[in-house]
Amino acid sequence: MTPATYEREGSIATIRLDDGKANALSPTMLDAIGKALDRAEADGVKAVVLAGRAGRFSAGFDLSVLSAAGPDALRMLRGGFELAERMLALPRPIVVACTGHAIAMGGFLLGSGDYRIGAAGAFRIHANEVAIGLTMPLPALAILRYRLTPSAFDRAVCLAEAFDPESAVTAGLFDRVVPPDQVITTAQEVARGLESLDARAHAESKLRARTTVLAELRAGIAHDFGRAEAA
Repeated sequence: MTPATYEREGSIATIRLDDGKANALSPTMLDAIGKALDRAEADGVKAVVLAGRAGRFSAGFDLSVLSAAGPDALRMLRGGFELAERMLALPRPIVVACTGHAIAMGGFLLGSGDYRIGAAGAFRIHANEVAIGLTMPLPALAILRYRLTPSAFDRAVCLAEAFDPESAVTAGLFDRVVPPDQVITTAQEVARGLESLDARAHAESKLRARTTVLAELRAGIAHDFGRAEAA
């Protein structure tokens, strides 16, 4: 069973992540999300909703692949940040329904959406790299710098501060917080409200507005994970 399912209602596509566990961004999950986005673009939908499962948006990269290291881990890391790049540049609005915890790469994907809705409750939005002994990847810094207030950026990156849903709004990661059972339906309502946007103007304006972050993201991917292609 695919860990990312695709459904279309009118001109809105909803991609749901559900591996039955923590929604780890494994190579299989990343591939499934990419194919779902391919389908959304081929269908010509006017907006996309990316949603997690109850209690989990994503716990980040698959630790079993990371711990094995080698070419597969590098390809997974690069693939995760290339997905974030694709989301930031997607030529139609993408609304993220953060249904619970968003950890590490899960939080970076959250930050790559155009509009982000979080579930109220005891959930963490957490770039935990420094807390677990990892240097923050350059492409992650690009995404966090783009989304977070300067103070929140410094605390998130250097002190590994975890945000609850309400503080994530103040920090810049969420636009709204709603009850957990309303996250996906609210995201779909927001997406429907974006149907009237002029597609060309949206796509071109998005690229103009994000020139700096996209350039920084691409340079960071090449610097940190460029070996993946040659491996």
